[in-house]
Amino acid sequence: MTKRARGSQEASPTLRPQLTGARRIVVKVGSSSLTGRDGALDPARMEIIVDALAGVRQRGQDVVLVSSGAMASGMRPLRMKHRPQDLASKQAAASVGQSLLVGHYGSLFARHGLTVGQVLLTSEDVARRDHYRNALRTFNRLLELGVVPVVNENDTVATHEFRFGDNDRLAALVAHLVGADVLVLLSDVDALYTAHPSNPEARRIDEVASIDGLEVDTAGKGAEVGTGGMQTKLGAARIATASGIPVVLAAASSVANALTGEPVGTLFHPTDKRRSRRLMWLAYASTSQGEVVLDDGAVRAVTERKASLLPAGIVEVRGTFSAGDPIRLVSQSGQVIARGLVNYDAAELPVMIGRTTRDLAAEFGPQFDREVVHRDDLILKPRKKTGAS
Repeated sequence: MTKRARGSQEASPTLRPQLTGARRIVVKVGSSSLTGRDGALDPARMEIIVDALAGVRQRGQDVVLVSSGAMASGMRPLRMKHRPQDLASKQAAASVGQSLLVGHYGSLFARHGLTVGQVLLTSEDVARRDHYRNALRTFNRLLELGVVPVVNENDTVATHEFRFGDNDRLAALVAHLVGADVLVLLSDVDALYTAHPSNPEARRIDEVASIDGLEVDTAGKGAEVGTGGMQTKLGAARIATASGIPVVLAAASSVANALTGEPVGTLFHPTDKRRSRRLMWLAYASTSQGEVVLDDGAVRAVTERKASLLPAGIVEVRGTFSAGDPIRLVSQSGQVIARGLVNYDAAELPVMIGRTTRDLAAEFGPQFDREVVHRDDLILKPRKKTGAS
């Protein structure tokens, strides 16, 4: 690695400081940007992307690549003419294709003296707190060793119930996990438009201050070999920007310009400050193990006064969970108002419902003089605004 200050390259006033000043960048590329018309991997397209990522490393910045393409890579060896629809065939294609995909990346990065490391994740790896922490340790060590992590969903073991759904969302979660300064989403379109680019009335959007204020038509489908479209990219941008990470959406063919900070594509500005990894995990990666129903007073206390949840405000407990698990906080009308890490087992809560912590401590001991969900372990569900996309 070049012995210069990381992310310290001199930048023209026209360049985006989000890229030129970044210490760590996460780049996501989809299947449609890696394959040709026949659906097979296109070495020329891959080389353009790898050369640009190698340039990032040469400038002293860390880079993590989230890459689709395993299933597409495996289709030709298995003589599949079309993307499989059943889960078993998808997993078979991904199993064959993943090694081919990483092999191509390994050869291309080796030309620049760089080593790649394969990181396959399932939703459980970010949904379970201990797995999440272990994934963070792995990423940090790979980057310390100068390795370029190549990340993909572990399609061979994922199920319909436990999937990220698309690699755009995975990339947003990885960006926060590794503490990225910017997320770059590469696509087969050059920017965000108000409608599908084929629509003559579609207008290009260069910058987005808030996704909630967007008025765009995302009905267009993604490419045949991919799973995502513009809607999934907006979802990923919403996750990243809500936690303080700017996002650039650009064409894969413009990757070099995007990564050097040229004003290509669409820049999404952060809409909130960077959250702790714990709260990010809680908001987007964890799987709720149950829920507690709150009375109206507790709903107001949690949402308006930013208070912790106390036993006195609970009217019902649902599900089976243990202390430390993520749970939903819902109103009596069934609206989810927040998610939080609970301090009690589900079996302990029924006798506590509606009672003060002082009374509970007097009857059961001082260990009951604590919140059901502490404010620091609670994140409110964003309220939808009028006109949101």
